[in-house]
Amino acid sequence: MLTTRHLTAVAALAALGLGLATPAASAKDATSSTKSRQRSTTLQQSVDAIQRTGTVAVVAQSTGPEGRRYATTGVSDTATGRAARAIDKFRIASSTKAFVATVMLQLVGEGRVSLDDSVEHWLPGVVDGNGNDGNAITVRQLLNHTSGLFNYTADFPAIASVDGFEADRYTTWTPQQLVGIAMRHAPDFAPGTQWEYSNTNYIVAGMIIQKATGHTWQQEVTRRVIRPLGLRDTSAPDTSARIPGQHLHGYSDFGGSGPTIDVTELNPTAAGSAGAMISTTNDLTRFFSALLGGRLLRPAQLAEMKTTVRAASLDPVWPGARYGLGLMEIPLTCGGVYYSHAGDLMGYTTRDGVSADGRRTVVLEATGDGAPDLSTEAAQNALIDTELCATARK
Repeated sequence: MLTTRHLTAVAALAALGLGLATPAASAKDATSSTKSRQRSTTLQQSVDAIQRTGTVAVVAQSTGPEGRRYATTGVSDTATGRAARAIDKFRIASSTKAFVATVMLQLVGEGRVSLDDSVEHWLPGVVDGNGNDGNAITVRQLLNHTSGLFNYTADFPAIASVDGFEADRYTTWTPQQLVGIAMRHAPDFAPGTQWEYSNTNYIVAGMIIQKATGHTWQQEVTRRVIRPLGLRDTSAPDTSARIPGQHLHGYSDFGGSGPTIDVTELNPTAAGSAGAMISTTNDLTRFFSALLGGRLLRPAQLAEMKTTVRAASLDPVWPGARYGLGLMEIPLTCGGVYYSHAGDLMGYTTRDGVSADGRRTVVLEATGDGAPDLSTEAAQNALIDTELCATARK
């Protein structure tokens, strides 16, 4: 659910799994084939570099006009030693927000919701008390994190320690309960005056989607995005704590609060519309390519999504970051920007990057806590930047 996470490292595993797929090249295109092999080697080296910072497994996919390539390392399950595979499912955490924002903007395009609607208009009395005022917060401010609402996960024992997680990993939480945690706190700032990431914003957004459509956010994401795009390995679960099918296991010691445990099983209502979804690198590639390629939103709504505000608190990980409506905008070292939505949940880290036209996409997943400093983040960012800059020069 969180966008940044600095937890202590788990030991890197000796077991190594390797999977690469490169586009076939004709005999008359030997130079292109050589470049493709070189780029596959570079991708694998980048994945290996991430694991050396202390992750359990890493899977990555890089896709562009020249084709699709994969690289993997580590194991999906420390108990069995099974090598991680490119097709493994995982919890995508806050990357869920890009799906939820897409649904909301589709409703805006249909005239069923306005970005200028107040929260109070849709959810009377839900955002109230301790200085919180749903009348003063708009749908737009929810989606771009300028509402000022307290981040409920900052006061949520279920993700704060090993003991807290074990006590509540199978608990079912309602959206009202999660928002209620935030309402125990005063706002961080007046709506529209600053930027600060808050998972509460997207819990409220999911509630508005249900009020506007009569269906849960999971049903709307499935009907409007997952099924039309044929995302067969993507799901928006309700209360099931398991990841169906072949998947990566997550591991965490929650900042050294106890032993490293397998955190794979989790009732997803703890994350809800802020981060409950499950997917694969291939399905996320298809989603982000379709989104930025203009196949999910009308031009006006896609333009709104890509209209960003400065997100200075993300600078330690993404210098110069900006945030739109469910999309991050990150500078590239080779010039220009890419769009993304990171996802962090205990034991799982999702990173992605897509060009403005949707033609070049990179998605990676790492399991385990990673390094206690920013070295894991730096290695992940370097992979995405290297891949997008290389394809941009083609």
